[in-house]
Amino acid sequence: MSTIKMIRINPTNLQFSNLNKTRNPYPNSHLRHTRSLKSSQISNTHEPKSSHSLVQQFNPNIPIQEALTPPSSWYTSPEFLSLEFDQVFFKGWQAVGCTAQVQEANSFFTGRLGNIEYVVCRDENGELRAFHNVCRHHASLLAFGSGKGTCFTCPYHGWTYGLNGALLKATRITGIKNFNVKEFGLVPLSVAIWGPFILLNVEKEVFSQQGCDDDVGMEWLGSSSEILSTNGVDTSLSYLCRREYTIECNWKVFCDNYLDGGYHVPFAHKDLASGLKLDSYSTTVYEKVSIQRCDGGEVQGQEDFDRLGSKSLYAFIYPNFMVNRYGPWMDTNLVLPLGPRRCKVIFDYFLDASLKDDEAFVAKSLEDSEKVQMEDIMLCESVQRGLESPAYDSGRYAPMVEKAMHHFHSLLHQNLIK
Repeated sequence: MSTIKMIRINPTNLQFSNLNKTRNPYPNSHLRHTRSLKSSQISNTHEPKSSHSLVQQFNPNIPIQEALTPPSSWYTSPEFLSLEFDQVFFKGWQAVGCTAQVQEANSFFTGRLGNIEYVVCRDENGELRAFHNVCRHHASLLAFGSGKGTCFTCPYHGWTYGLNGALLKATRITGIKNFNVKEFGLVPLSVAIWGPFILLNVEKEVFSQQGCDDDVGMEWLGSSSEILSTNGVDTSLSYLCRREYTIECNWKVFCDNYLDGGYHVPFAHKDLASGLKLDSYSTTVYEKVSIQRCDGGEVQGQEDFDRLGSKSLYAFIYPNFMVNRYGPWMDTNLVLPLGPRRCKVIFDYFLDASLKDDEAFVAKSLEDSEKVQMEDIMLCESVQRGLESPAYDSGRYAPMVEKAMHHFHSLLHQNLIK
């Protein structure tokens, strides 16, 4: 069963700047998309439109059998992405990594979500903590990548912080007045653990202490929390490796591809399809989670390669985290927006400990997984190019298989309309 731990550090006088704040590199406009192909509309004319008006172009109350998909501007507009950061990614719990990354005391890893630079660490007492990865002196980033150390030393002017966030040393400040060292520690973030996953909450106003362990799981996963933990999404597997992909598409294109109920599998993933019983595919929708299930194909003999096992479970955790549990494997996909037309997808692989030393099995499994990723990347980048075309605005859902996709779009609308 999964274990949950919640740590919250109270900030004091939190005034800080972010030297590396993200400013939109894209023009304050978006390519005009149309519902028809009138010659006057097929042009390079740029027409500003508010992000809130774009939200209203999708109606989640229309039944899926009659509904149009969100307009292409949801996937191309810089203003819309800014709204998504404010209303989706900067609200509630977000998956950022796994416990294996900070298993030992004094270990850390860094990341970025929009203009939020963060560092997650375990202090010398083994307590999990998270902070904005920004020096309080002149806003330089403090830590990079991942590693181990007893403190964070700013590479700019040498200000040094403990892994508990306290300012330990401020260099060459002789003559400074009205300076309280206790007010210049790192700015904390709420951090929690569910199963093998580390979650952050970057909201400005959060509870100083989580009421009980179950609250984190319920807030993040809703009623699917127990279903996932009793179906192998837990701490029983060993962390194996990570792979990262930068894809030229909007982050939602990757999510949509994941959520089409296996619709594209027989067409785009023929080798994968041969190992699945696609007629067994099913989708169940929960509050913020959708779970797709599929039975595996038959293995002819004991020596035959069997990566997928007899049953596969694919869980999408809103807004951008996916957990895939199949055979002895689990892999997770974290989709991070890098711009309206680009995203990064981080894959973490977990495996039954008894198979970690089977080099041939591991290599073949990762090779097969890589092939699927390359096929999906080609699809997603192709879709993004199509979304830029004046020939496309909105599409339709396949009601029997794309329920999870419609659920995803409806949740987005619910958050963005606020």
